[in-house]
Amino acid sequence: MTMRIPATTLRILAVALLLTSTGFAVSGTATATVATSPGCGSPHAFHPAAQPELVTNKWLPLTPGTQFVLKGTVDGQQHEIRTTITDLTKTVGGTRTIVVLDQDLGPDGVIQEAELALFAQDHAGAVRALGEYPEVYENGKLTGAPDTWITGVDGAIAGTAMLANPKLTSPAYLQGLAPSIEFDDCAKVFQTGQHVCVPVGCFDNVLVTDEWAPNDPAGGHHRKYYVAGLGLIRVDAVQDTNPEVLHLTRMTHLCPKALDEWREEALKLDNRGYRISPDVFGRSGHARRTLAAPHC
Repeated sequence: MTMRIPATTLRILAVALLLTSTGFAVSGTATATVATSPGCGSPHAFHPAAQPELVTNKWLPLTPGTQFVLKGTVDGQQHEIRTTITDLTKTVGGTRTIVVLDQDLGPDGVIQEAELALFAQDHAGAVRALGEYPEVYENGKLTGAPDTWITGVDGAIAGTAMLANPKLTSPAYLQGLAPSIEFDDCAKVFQTGQHVCVPVGCFDNVLVTDEWAPNDPAGGHHRKYYVAGLGLIRVDAVQDTNPEVLHLTRMTHLCPKALDEWREEALKLDNRGYRISPDVFGRSGHARRTLAAPHC
């Protein structure tokens, strides 16, 4: 969900070489050519009145109480990315979004980034990204949140995190636009029907997207691997000067008491955001517990 990962153009042969070297099994035949365009078009219109309450997109379901842990390397160092789907919602420009808490732990287990990511599903079933509040830490101390963006503020526009019906023929799509922080990420369906193995198991019919940032050519391309009914299971880097390679090592369905801890952590970030980023994050509504807690 966080993990912004961009790129220069690369053809299928180079991708095959990279995947062979990762140590994970990948097979399948359906592949699209990497997008060579510097951009990916205009964002699709979003109509809050038609939005469903929950995000049920099969490739990126956001079920409250679900927690994912991905482990791997970022720029050669061990990292753990912990993603928790909370039961909080937050209103952004008239749209009620689901609050997702992302935490990036470095090689020593110390927090390096903590983020609130805001998502909603549109009437067609696509998952829309409406903002991010990423806190940055140095040696465990908060230094700020300079890359915060909220749709409707400073020219920022909601993007698409996952298409409703992703196909190889689907055009490239904008994942979000925030000119004030030079955030302009693009994505395209790259492969379908893949067989992929990660530590939690092996999966068939895996969807692979290709992501890049026109504003950051040194960032290369990233491949994200999605399983229907589960979500993101793997991230690979291609020609990235600071490569991020991650794979799903654990998925947990939190019971209500266990979810309390993560909800409170998300609320702490939400409250800090109004102090640290009053002109951007402060333009959104306060996070509130409005979704049904998971049953155990």
